[in-house]
Amino acid sequence: MSIERWWPKVKPATRAWLIENNGDAVPPEIVAEITTAGGLVASGAWWVGESGPSGFFISDEAADWIEAIANGEEPEPPV
Repeated sequence: MSIERWWPKVKPATRAWLIENNGDAVPPEIVAEITTAGGLVASGAWWVGESGPSGFFISDEAADWIEAIANGEEPEPPV
């Protein structure tokens, strides 16, 4: 599921964390909430970035999408 579909399903506090910490490693509890909302981090979706010893990261395109949301814009997902 793409970010624009799971975004409204996560808690407002989670969305706020993702906005405030855009580009940082996503904590496991937030990854779990995203997964519960339908955003499978192993899906290869455009919003999925790297995952490794430092944690899970969203993609640069997703960081741009979140920044646009934070600025009150209605971004289109990359194709």
